[in-house]
Amino acid sequence: MVKKTAHAPATPATTALDRARVDYTTHTYEHDPAAAQGVGYGLEAAHALGVDPQQVFKTLLAHVEGTGLVVGIVPVTSHLDLKALAQAVGGKRATMATPQQAQRSSGYMVGGISPLGQRKPLPTVVDASANSYATVYVSGGRRGFDLGLAPADLLTLTSGTTAVIASA
Repeated sequence: MVKKTAHAPATPATTALDRARVDYTTHTYEHDPAAAQGVGYGLEAAHALGVDPQQVFKTLLAHVEGTGLVVGIVPVTSHLDLKALAQAVGGKRATMATPQQAQRSSGYMVGGISPLGQRKPLPTVVDASANSYATVYVSGGRRGFDLGLAPADLLTLTSGTTAVIASA
């Protein structure tokens, strides 16, 4: 069942979830602009939601040689292992996309990039740790707005695969 909080914004991510008739929850919180310089957007979200930070995932874009842009989804407590991401999609090397490339491709602002409802579909890899949880939290498409959903639904809607792509 979809549980929406009061004043939950409609975004391309929620539209994609609604169209797919996927169960999800919405979670809004007051975003602190200083979070980008301090704890980071993801840890801010985990704290605001009151959930284990390992259960909150950030969406990152990287350029993989021979493949182009790829989405990597890892816990907010981790870093994206670029070599592992490249290997997961059959490449050898990867570099992080610039914020401008990520925003242009996804249609979202940095700090609010959702893996769902992106402007154009990209190969997507979710860290295998997501399968440890019944619910994972990802950006809903705006800073201060997260979505809770089953990892299987995240994989289905992104046509994603899982691999160990997170590093400490």
